[in-house]
Amino acid sequence: MLKQNKEPVLQQINHNCYLTRSREGEQFVPEHVFSYQISGSLTINDGNKTYQVEQGEFRLSKRNHLIKFVKQPPPNGEYKTLSIYLDQQTLRDFSLEYGYKAEKHSDEGPFITLKPNQLYKSFMESLLPYAQSGHGISNELQRLKLREAILILLQANPELKDVLFDFSEPGKIDLEGFMNKNYHFNVQLKRYAYLTGRSLATFKRDFEKIFHLSPSRWLQQRRLQEAYYLIKKKGQAPSDVYLELGFEDLSHFSFAFKKMYGVAPSKI
Repeated sequence: MLKQNKEPVLQQINHNCYLTRSREGEQFVPEHVFSYQISGSLTINDGNKTYQVEQGEFRLSKRNHLIKFVKQPPPNGEYKTLSIYLDQQTLRDFSLEYGYKAEKHSDEGPFITLKPNQLYKSFMESLLPYAQSGHGISNELQRLKLREAILILLQANPELKDVLFDFSEPGKIDLEGFMNKNYHFNVQLKRYAYLTGRSLATFKRDFEKIFHLSPSRWLQQRRLQEAYYLIKKKGQAPSDVYLELGFEDLSHFSFAFKKMYGVAPSKI
């Protein structure tokens, strides 16, 4: 008898939990995410504005955004969140079945703080036993829960249809302005290309026409210039600026800085 291959378990419902220390990072958000801040706090910055999410709050993170974040556990406690990833295929299928369409494009910040609603809390609490069991949630149950999440969001906030069912991709935008705003995000060039509405090849070609340097060379120089300013003029420590400016580790940052300025950042 042939064995039936099991369908790989999708990870669209995520329970995040850890102890004692804060964590920093950055990411590209490719899908909408419905989240519940169970404990601790979250600080988000999109390059323009800083947002604060506190314990007990609900939020909808919007797709196609670059963000930096700091996760802070409560005193002597755990940082906990529960998140549901609303992928584009699920939303497209839902749109076709129920006839929902976006009537306008909405792009006001990387996430929406949702007003308290008992529906949200009851829904998230129904997921916790599965998320905390350590065995995961079956694909069939995840699909049902994703649809339930969408229905609850729309019942509490009908205007969210303009966010959830907007399937448009980023249009071609001002490359120079976008890069000068977002150079400090440590993401692959293909992400920058996508967010500016270009193929990778077109992005590189347009970039060199504007900046007269390759994207990787320009990004390193621009980040080092900002680092010099923050250390020299603002008195910040190298260990405080290298991650903020998109460098992966302090030793690489120090090497590149010394190569450009002839002196180690710690000696400025």
